[in-house]
Amino acid sequence: MSALDSVLIQCPYCWETLDISVDPSVPEQEYVEDCQVCCRPILLHVVFDDNLTPQVEARAENE
Repeated sequence: MSALDSVLIQCPYCWETLDISVDPSVPEQEYVEDCQVCCRPILLHVVFDDNLTPQVEARAENE
């Protein structure tokens, strides 16, 4: 089982920087996680490249 990777994102609502954990065992994933500050839902799209480097897009859920 792979360890989780830590990634910094910016909340699309309150603009706070958040530290989230992503799972490198799933090459492409999309899920909703609530902001740790303002509690609004953030849609996260995570893709890992060939070097297992995560690329994370954080959007407001209603976009």
